[in-house]
Amino acid sequence: MSEQIAIPVQATRAPRSHAWWNAVNAWLLLLPAAVLLAAFTHYPILSTIWHSFFITKRNGAELFVGLDNYRAMSADPIFWKVLVNNFWFALGTIPTSVALALLMALWVNRNMRGRGFLRLAYFTPTVLPMIAVANIWLFFYTPDYGLLDQLRGLVGLPAWNWLGEPSTVMGCLIVMVIWKEAGFFMIFYLAALQQLSPDLEEAASVEGAGRWYTFRRITFPLLMPTTLFVAINAVINSFKLVDHLVIMTKGGPSNASSLLLYYIYEVAFTFQDSAYAATLTVVLIALLATLALIKFGYLDRRIHYQ
Repeated sequence: MSEQIAIPVQATRAPRSHAWWNAVNAWLLLLPAAVLLAAFTHYPILSTIWHSFFITKRNGAELFVGLDNYRAMSADPIFWKVLVNNFWFALGTIPTSVALALLMALWVNRNMRGRGFLRLAYFTPTVLPMIAVANIWLFFYTPDYGLLDQLRGLVGLPAWNWLGEPSTVMGCLIVMVIWKEAGFFMIFYLAALQQLSPDLEEAASVEGAGRWYTFRRITFPLLMPTTLFVAINAVINSFKLVDHLVIMTKGGPSNASSLLLYYIYEVAFTFQDSAYAATLTVVLIALLATLALIKFGYLDRRIHYQ
């Protein structure tokens, strides 16, 4: 008579109560961040959109006007002027600051003497407050006794009001912002370069690839996640700068240097029109969201994650 051996059947999946408790723990861990995100991001956005459909009377009462604020905005010549200004400002600062940051990161990532000093020199403008930076560059741009006019005087050129002429004011602001932001973006590229395996460059060198080919085919594609992050931050920074305008130009001359966020600041705190400022803010949020989605859609297909 053969003996029968009982083989215990093991459970192939965790009990439902265990899976439910894991889900509860996950949501509890996410709860603080979700509360902060909802309280300080989602709620203000929704409140701004709702407020843009009202106007505030002198007695403090709010009156629903629907899309009247948006119609007034579409007929506002200053709004279109500052929007065009912001487009040129972004076009001038974003590609140049990102490209310069990458070049600086490649340079200071090499083994050379004085590398630490160069890194410090490139990064120093980043830690300076924007108001301090604006005052430093005011010394460069001030007519007659500013640094630029002193250099022009050495070659016999007359003084020039750099911030008082519509033809040069935007270019002056673009140069100042590039000087401040390139070092900040360089830190991210430098960190990404230090994470790349040196075996890749050595293998390319063994195969006879030159430096430019190695950078174009290996290094830069592996830096695309960092490029996406830097590009999104550069877009946001190009639309959020106000301090330098308050100190240097106040949007002048004739709104030639006024940007969208500075115009929102003027409407809200100088003209005391919070409803119209909310309408302009909705446009700014929609514009930034659209640009971010375009960048994610365009760059995400070119990203090579390690």
